[in-house]
Amino acid sequence: MKVGFCTINYSDLPLNEVVELVARKGYEAVEIPAYTDNEQMDVDEMLRDGNAKKLKKQIEDAGLFISAISNHADSPLVLGPHGRDLASICDGTPEEQIKFGTESMIKCAQLASELEVPAVVAFSGVGNFGHFNDWPYPDGWIEEEEAFVKNWVPIFDAYQKYGVKVAFEPHPNNIIYDIHTTKRCLALCDNHPAFGINFDPANIFYTGINLGAYIDEIGDRIVLVHAKDCELVEHNMARGGYWMLQRDWGTLDRSFRFRIPGWGSINWKSIITELFITGYTGVFAYEHEDVTMSRADGLDKTIAFLKPLMIDQPYEGRSDKLFQK
Repeated sequence: MKVGFCTINYSDLPLNEVVELVARKGYEAVEIPAYTDNEQMDVDEMLRDGNAKKLKKQIEDAGLFISAISNHADSPLVLGPHGRDLASICDGTPEEQIKFGTESMIKCAQLASELEVPAVVAFSGVGNFGHFNDWPYPDGWIEEEEAFVKNWVPIFDAYQKYGVKVAFEPHPNNIIYDIHTTKRCLALCDNHPAFGINFDPANIFYTGINLGAYIDEIGDRIVLVHAKDCELVEHNMARGGYWMLQRDWGTLDRSFRFRIPGWGSINWKSIITELFITGYTGVFAYEHEDVTMSRADGLDKTIAFLKPLMIDQPYEGRSDKLFQK
């Protein structure tokens, strides 16, 4: 197990500066953004003239490796919501938005293959999250599922050819947002081998989902993990419950706050253990969305907290008389 760093945490700095910074601090891997206009890595440029291999070597020369590339911004366009919701990413008709998101995802598969990374982090998107409720349109969620198969399965097929996985990040306002929807979408695409999960515990913890249960049931699909904590603010939960979301991230009365690892309500020793015993030995990529403290604070505090918790080797068993079979 390794502690990694999402370079988009410092979106205002060039990639090489972020790599040098996190290498000095003891991080071991980086996850790099690959969506359009992210200002750190241009996919089209990386796919020219052997630039991907040059970037890979540059990062390895700094003592790090690339754990993943991420396409959080473009990927929701594959399912939506289309129209003005995602117009800042691609302003066009629904058909144009779907085409944009699909092409962006497939280029990312090509780049991931060039960089020899296992997966591209993505959001599944959803046309209308209100369809999760049967009322007022009982067939709404069925239509969302049909669109998922139609739009995402061709992308999975392309990823399989490149030997890369789509690592969906379960999240409210996406068709994949809990245990049931993860398993349902897997079933809908016949358990496609290119369908993976990027497990970000903070994104589902505040909805009441048991993290251990998610890992136990979905563990063989988890290919990447984000290290982000979530604080359930008890005195605010009593007023707004789990779903008090209509607030700016920094508002004092939010029911939950995203935090750096160790500063929230998540039991990290428990989920690290559960991930390890279900077969995950990869990277925990620190993602800073904590509006209570600076990125510099998070940079230092996260590596100090997480590094000692990483499990290096499985239990070797005992051979003394008490445990002989």
